[in-house]
Amino acid sequence: MSNSLADILADKNFDEPSEMVAIKAYAQEKFQEDVGVTVRERDILIQVRSAALANALRLQTTQLQTAAKTIKRLTFRIG
Repeated sequence: MSNSLADILADKNFDEPSEMVAIKAYAQEKFQEDVGVTVRERDILIQVRSAALANALRLQTTQLQTAAKTIKRLTFRIG
């Protein structure tokens, strides 16, 4: 039997992962900056606009992991 696209998408959960929400909120609260976050199987990719912000967040890796309640590796990308 074939399923329609509507049936397949009806069962999907499109909510953002809790790690993503927590990291975005942390960056907004502490630095008033928006960041892009991609949650992958083994790590979390955080995309920022400047090297200064990347380094500031990198220094707070432990606090970010605690806020996101994760032990995944945090990777920072500038661009």
